[in-house]
Amino acid sequence: MKTHLHTAKLPTLSLLAGLVTLAGCSASENKDTSENNRAVEQTQQQQLLAIWPKLNNVVRAAPQIESKIAQYLQTMTLEQKVAQMIQPEIRDITTDDMRKYGFGSYLNGGGSFPNANKHATPQDWIALAEQMYQASVDDSLDGIDIPTMWGTDAVHGHNNVIGATLFPHNIGLGAANNPALIEKIAAATAIEVMVTGIDWVFAPTVAVVRDDRWGRTYEGYSEDPEIVRRYSVAIVNGLQGHADGDFLSHKRVISTVKHFLGDGGTVDGDDQGNNIDSEQALFDTHAQGYIGGLSAGSQSVMASFNSWHGKKNHGNKYLLTDVLKTKMGFDGFVVGDWNGHGQVVGCSNESCPQAVNAGLDIFMVPTGAWKPLYENTIAQVKAGEIAMSRIDDAVARILRVKLRAGLFDKPSPAKRQFSGKTQLIGAQAHRDVARQAVRGSLVLLKNNNNTLPIAANSRVLIAGDGADNIAKQAGGWSITWQGTNNENTDFPGATSIFAGLKAQITAAGGEAILSPDGHFTQKPDVAIVVFGEEPYAEGHGDRDNLEFERNNKKSLALLKQLKSKGVPVVSVFISGRPMWVNAELNASDAFVAAWLPGTEGQGVADVLLTDAGGDIQHDFTGKLSFSWPKSPLQTAVNRDDVDYSPLFPYGFGLTYTDKNTLADNLNEDSGVDIASLPNMAIFNGVLTDPWRLFLKSAQQQVQVASNSVELAGISYRTEDKNIQEDAMAFVFTGIGLTTAEINSNFTEDKVAYIEANSALSFDYKINSEFAAPLFVAMSCEHGCGGRVDISAELKKATLNRWQTLSIDLTCFTEQGVDFSRVISPFSLQSTGNGSVSVAHINFVPEGAKQATIICPDS
Repeated sequence: MKTHLHTAKLPTLSLLAGLVTLAGCSASENKDTSENNRAVEQTQQQQLLAIWPKLNNVVRAAPQIESKIAQYLQTMTLEQKVAQMIQPEIRDITTDDMRKYGFGSYLNGGGSFPNANKHATPQDWIALAEQMYQASVDDSLDGIDIPTMWGTDAVHGHNNVIGATLFPHNIGLGAANNPALIEKIAAATAIEVMVTGIDWVFAPTVAVVRDDRWGRTYEGYSEDPEIVRRYSVAIVNGLQGHADGDFLSHKRVISTVKHFLGDGGTVDGDDQGNNIDSEQALFDTHAQGYIGGLSAGSQSVMASFNSWHGKKNHGNKYLLTDVLKTKMGFDGFVVGDWNGHGQVVGCSNESCPQAVNAGLDIFMVPTGAWKPLYENTIAQVKAGEIAMSRIDDAVARILRVKLRAGLFDKPSPAKRQFSGKTQLIGAQAHRDVARQAVRGSLVLLKNNNNTLPIAANSRVLIAGDGADNIAKQAGGWSITWQGTNNENTDFPGATSIFAGLKAQITAAGGEAILSPDGHFTQKPDVAIVVFGEEPYAEGHGDRDNLEFERNNKKSLALLKQLKSKGVPVVSVFISGRPMWVNAELNASDAFVAAWLPGTEGQGVADVLLTDAGGDIQHDFTGKLSFSWPKSPLQTAVNRDDVDYSPLFPYGFGLTYTDKNTLADNLNEDSGVDIASLPNMAIFNGVLTDPWRLFLKSAQQQVQVASNSVELAGISYRTEDKNIQEDAMAFVFTGIGLTTAEINSNFTEDKVAYIEANSALSFDYKINSEFAAPLFVAMSCEHGCGGRVDISAELKKATLNRWQTLSIDLTCFTEQGVDFSRVISPFSLQSTGNGSVSVAHINFVPEGAKQATIICPDS
């Protein structure tokens, strides 16, 4: 996604002691040298481990539980043990699979629902939980009756379930800086989760974000490890109960502190990227949430996708075993993230003994990979690649948590205290807590001439595409994984920001006018404009820089339109991170950072409006838990940096008694140096990261993973252009629309190449003429895309001769391609037969004017 060179900070264990064998040394000298080096390495490892504390965990080992664990381990077969370590996803298993294998756990991924129905009812969730539970305790096939457990990503409420209370995302809660409130939120979430029969929540996220380009920035509470540590304690207590109180009682769920370790500190904020911090920085910054949450008794830890000094955490024995389990004394289990084990060097989704040996206790293995992974792990134990003692340790940890949670003794999911009490989904008491959280999360950045608060009996124009848009204010991880493809009707019981404002304005005798585009017939007293980022989640939310609405300043145009008509403008900014909005700040009389407030939009009205009598209802109390950038390139600005100069510092936030200090002439020059933008390589002999090649027909698609692939309608093979296998040859057979598509798992922000007047350039060779048009296409998230017919150029080409073709990128933007969310930067499509080879595919800055195909056609 981002290409930069970095000088790594001092690595730790990977370079502790170089083992050097000198030519000509005797065997005894070699042995002595090797032993000395091992001694040095062990000494240095002990010195590094001294950084990590032994946790004072409030949940201690209980002899009766340990005795039961020992009894189970003595009687369980290898197959039964490995099944406890496999966690498939509800789309990929049946109750018959659960009955046959006895999986220790299962999950629903983001945007996965019972019966694949987005609008599944709570009763549907309960029914699936009950069926899976009963299958797990049925010992007729697998010979064992250990209850399974269901894990879910309830990260800001029970966010996969229609009608649930959705609280502000973590970034807003960090601005509230209120641990007591966080504990209430977690307790309410636990109850709504239990209504659906689920035992286990994949929260809290305790990432300490260092670069706000990361698409998971809003999942972090703060750039300050101290807030993260205190919040981790609070949310674990809220989910699980206090160790000296109702720990894992009938109204509590198992919590998961995630993602271990350093996910918020990857280079350039690249999701699943590489953290190069020193070990001391890893502890001081990124481990503090674990110090808090694990000391409070969290029973599970999720391993992170990221690497630390190039080594994937799912396979890092030093972090998972030596640090977390041995030194820190964590006795719960470590669960993987979505096929994260498959990213370990030498592993695949179907096989990874390295992860088990490193200390992973549960494989999170969605898709059909669960079965070969189960079979391969059994075979690897039998072959001695995985020690039986490591399997026993993993299963002991899983059983320990299940026993502590009372899963062997509790009624089945459908018969538990809160199961089926659907009135608790979105209960008013929970919504009241969420509304309080919205009020506490709002941060006032600007308030010229005391524009706020607004008298509730005023004529108020409410504009912007976020005004009456619950999906936008809820953000990612809201019903669907990315928070996309949702409408207001998907959030029954929720209140949009407009609806909250209208209710109070109308009650006070004022007039609330909804006009998303800002047009009006009678001049309003004031305009509230609600705008901001579209929903996104991990991967898809990564950005190249922090400029808001790059190359498409539609919200700024709306603000300026209202200002030009003499209307005071209050901006309510919806976002998952601080962003460079200097121009929008200049065009606003007041500016509120509202983050991602969730379903209770009334909380915004509670602070922006006076009551009917003109008195303040609630003052602003939110303070920035993330520093606010003064340029789009100031992406890693954090308190205590040596050179610290943000636009708004950490902790900033006005109240109604504070005087505005922000001028209206902030620098609006982005400072982005387009001239230094390099070519973006897509394919230059090999596909560059993150691009992959797929062949697609009407009924099939296959990822290319070898040097030749055939699919009905299209085939692929490598070809030699300048060097061995540096080109790709495609044969289309003319049986319908077929495609050769280069794409990414996630969206990619490539707006800079539009700003740099770039062209798509590639070398091509026609091997046989096409009987129908050949298109070059691009696609982006939410189904947008565009394509260009290159048939006219092909007719000019000489058969079997390499040539270069380039296309002005505006040919694609004019068709609606959003370059901030590119999925596929290059594909070939045709319905006819023909053959073409391609090589050297790039985006070339300043290439548009010299492009072979220029748009608009001149």
